[in-house]
Formats: sequence, C-alpha cells, structure tokens
Amino acid sequence: MEDKRFRPFANHGRSQLNPDIMKRAMNQTDQQIKAQGTPALPSQDCRPGCAACCIAPSINTPMPGMPNGKPAGVPCVQLTADLRCALFGLPERPAFCSGLQASTEMCGETREYALLWIARLETATAPDARAGAADS
Repeated sequence: MEDKRFRPFANHGRSQLNPDIMKRAMNQTDQQIKAQGTPALPSQDCRPGCAACCIAPSINTPMPGMPNGKPAGVPCVQLTADLRCALFGLPERPAFCSGLQASTEMCGETREYALLWIARLETATAPDARAGAADS
C-alpha cells in the first residue's frame, strides 16, 4: 500500500543541496534515530517556527513568485516572516504542499530533525536515486 505522506516527493525535480552536506546530514539523522529511536510524539499539527517543509523539499510546479517551482533547500517565497505559508488555504497553493502532512516520523521533536529528514527523503526520491535503485 502506498504511503500517501510521501507522494509529494515522487515526481520532484533535482535536489539543489550539496551532496557532501546531504551525506553528512543523512548520517547525522541515522545516528539521531539510532540514539533516540522514533520520536514519541502524537500525530501532530505544524510546529510553530519550523517551516522545514517549506524549505527542504523541491517543488516542481509553478506558484506565485516562483514560476519554475522551488529548488530543494531554498525557502519558498511564500514563507512569511513568522514562518507560515502565505498561500495556506488558497487555490494557488501547490498540490505538493497540500499533500504533505505533518507527522511524527517526518517532523520529529525539532526543526533540525525535520529539515534533515525531509532533505534525506528528497535525496532518496530524486530521479537519479530511483534510477540507481532500479539498476541494482
């Protein structure tokens, strides 16, 4: 069965994050998960001041202010000063954003954890990563 939380990552563009930084981030995330286990949070609403899902993933569809979409690791131009989405609830909000839901697994206990986790998923679902996995 498909996990719908990850569907937004299935058809994204290439990650703009530095591969060396990504490798260190993934190793760090692995170490945190091993040390802490899965974060014990209930299913959750967005954490105030986080905005990891508005920064870490790439978005390959146009939106106001970003007609070519958003590269991974770049804050969305619709992110307000208080780290909220200016398009929330509006029809202009990309389907990717609407489909990505806060979860214990993705968000963890800190913003840093969420940024690393989403960046890792971004890398794992990049077209090159999927092609490599299919070749193995």
